[in-house]
Amino acid sequence: MLLLNFLIKPFWIFGIDRTVQNMVPSADYGIYFALFNFSILFSILLDLGLTNYNNKNIAQNNHILSKYFSGLLTFKFLLSLIYFLVTFVVGYVVGYDSARFSMLLFLSINQFLISLILFMRSNISGLQLFGMDSLLSVLDKVLMIIFCAVLLWGNVINEPFAILHFIYAQTAAYLLTAIVVFAIIVFKTKVFTFQLNLPFLLVTLKQTFPYAFLVLTMTFYYRLDAIMLDLMLPDGEHEAAIYAQAYRLLDATSQIGVLFAGLLLPMFALMIAQKQKLDDLLRLSFSLLFIPSAVLALFCLFYAEQIISLLYANHEQSSSNVLILLMFCFVAIAGTYVYGTLLTSKGSLKHLNFIAVIGLILNFVLNLILIPTYKAEGSAIASLITQFIVLTAQIFVCNMIFNFALNYQYIYKVALFFVVILAIIFGLKSVDVSLQISFLVTVLLSSVLVFLFKIISLKDILQLIKNR
Repeated sequence: MLLLNFLIKPFWIFGIDRTVQNMVPSADYGIYFALFNFSILFSILLDLGLTNYNNKNIAQNNHILSKYFSGLLTFKFLLSLIYFLVTFVVGYVVGYDSARFSMLLFLSINQFLISLILFMRSNISGLQLFGMDSLLSVLDKVLMIIFCAVLLWGNVINEPFAILHFIYAQTAAYLLTAIVVFAIIVFKTKVFTFQLNLPFLLVTLKQTFPYAFLVLTMTFYYRLDAIMLDLMLPDGEHEAAIYAQAYRLLDATSQIGVLFAGLLLPMFALMIAQKQKLDDLLRLSFSLLFIPSAVLALFCLFYAEQIISLLYANHEQSSSNVLILLMFCFVAIAGTYVYGTLLTSKGSLKHLNFIAVIGLILNFVLNLILIPTYKAEGSAIASLITQFIVLTAQIFVCNMIFNFALNYQYIYKVALFFVVILAIIFGLKSVDVSLQISFLVTVLLSSVLVFLFKIISLKDILQLIKNR
């Protein structure tokens, strides 16, 4: 699954999505990006934590698949009605016009299909059919790449490629994937009827509500930026497009953190249950995410303008500034993937929800203050401040719960490592080495130095793989 995702998703982000932004008018993509983020805001209403709950229960009790699948799927369709109602009511309140509602309709349908696919896939992974689940995890992206490639370069349409073509291609890919996954499950269960077991669902929702609230809150403070840019500024579509150019790299790198967090969650949970010492795994996992993200942020600090010029045909200086801010924002996000996962493993959803609410309020207020003056850069600054405060709060709570000892030797090694890396990147920039060569040299030297300084050891990595 990791290999397939690393092969397919970067090509989708940089090969297709980036090409679409380069081909369509900047304002059109800005509207799409803002509405795409808006469609995600209430997407937790489509699931409410049922997918994770279902995955766990099917894995433990395979025989209940045919009994509960029909009822849960029926409930998913009922939840979709609530999602569509809330999304469109809020869209009306914020003042979206008919053209934006038309686009929002298909983007919302896409969110419903994504949630449906993830739920149905949870049954397949719960049955331990991991090979099949791995293929299905990238099927939608493969279909989207094919459909978009045909529309972009196949000369099959008699009009210029428009952003709506991009959205329709996604809808078709998600719909076909949902049909394939549904057919596989029906083949496994042999029977399917629409039914609803309300007492069972109410008990389930009571257990999943804290998780659902956490996802809702975090989704808001991750996705508000582009929406507020679009709504608050006269040229909001244009500023949202600028933000999207920089956000694409953050989105791509975040995929690694998401996959890594999925690896860490059961490991932390098992070690907590067995009352094992967590210090070594925490330090290793933090290093594996924090070090590369910080090196990438430092590289972008010097080469942001060249990166943006390489990726986009039309861009502005502010895109480079936003990229620098968002990549330093990713440094904090990488830390939250580790400490947030640890708190989730502990079941400290109360603490996580409190931190997430504070993060949401802070992000909203900072956007209100900064966007009118600094536009896209202001929104990126708001994200940067929010993410580092959230990370600091999570580290504080983790230390309060687990009483971790402060490792001064580790801090000294990391600080020295970054002084050396900063000097290397500055030196490469000073001698005017090409972007590609500078990046390769930075990656190679940082990889060597992280082992040379004994921040990460090969033995620890092999132990992590062994215990996965």
